[in-house]
Amino acid sequence: MRGARIVGTGRELPPRVVKNEELTKLMDTTDEWIVQRTGIRERRYADPGVGTSHLGAAAARKAIDKAGITVNDIGLIVFATLSPDYFFPGCAVLVQEQLGMPTVGALDVRDQCTGFVYGLSVAESYVKGGFHDYVLVIGSEIHSRGLIFTTAGRDTAVIFGDGAGAAVVGPAEEGKGILSSHLHSEGKYAGELCLEEPGFLRDPWITHEMIDAGRHSPKMNGRYVFTHAVRRFPEVTREALEKNGLTLADLSLLIPHQANLRITNAVGAALQLPEGKVFSNIERFGNTTAASIPIALDECVEQGRIREGDIVCLASFGSGFTWASALLRW
Repeated sequence: MRGARIVGTGRELPPRVVKNEELTKLMDTTDEWIVQRTGIRERRYADPGVGTSHLGAAAARKAIDKAGITVNDIGLIVFATLSPDYFFPGCAVLVQEQLGMPTVGALDVRDQCTGFVYGLSVAESYVKGGFHDYVLVIGSEIHSRGLIFTTAGRDTAVIFGDGAGAAVVGPAEEGKGILSSHLHSEGKYAGELCLEEPGFLRDPWITHEMIDAGRHSPKMNGRYVFTHAVRRFPEVTREALEKNGLTLADLSLLIPHQANLRITNAVGAALQLPEGKVFSNIERFGNTTAASIPIALDECVEQGRIREGDIVCLASFGSGFTWASALLRW
């Protein structure tokens, strides 16, 4: 079986920068409070009329260009998001249209913060199996339109930002590229981080009362999420290394989902990794859910943080609860 590797990456960030000071005018908070709790100083918000699919398509164009191929070479689109343009259809088909692609397969992944790593595992399987030579994986989010900018919504409103990242997965020699992927879930904790309404569990599925009660905004048990995240991130990182006969000493760089700087620091400490081996950009972009890892990956490639032969681990934890990792030999 042939291998699969990431042959091109790209990112797209909205031009509007929203600093903490702007949020302090809308809710009872301070820059110091936000930085201490999350590590975030600013994030990006999309302009009116720009959708999740638009950001994803823009990131995809850059990834395809860097891969040295054309849209006609892509055999499958995998789009990870929790903030689609429509309830249905998914965003992947919208990207197919926006990029003028042939009638390729297009699917959406609904695994929130772990969505990109889950999507990457799909691409890995299709390329390794010889079904497609090139698969496009996108993580894109527009959170800003789903947040409540009041003191009542403060715990989530200060965290999330908008953006997109993409990667093109293509063939590689066996033993190079994506070495393995590791996916996990624990659905009994679904209610600890969720968007409760609207949903087809209820009849009617949406009412004025639901909206008036704010049940259409994200709900998060922050302490619970933190406790589980700082355990699962190290577990799934070690799992990936052990699967491939490697140790933490072999790891060149860990790129975790950018959930919260305190989580990232706690994970680095638990793994006893030096600061330079754990990448973080949450200070500038906030939590961009499915987009955070591909945005970070593209930055690392651009900055020369990843070189040929490096062992890189992508790791994520989020709603579901789900967690996942992918180990790469660059």
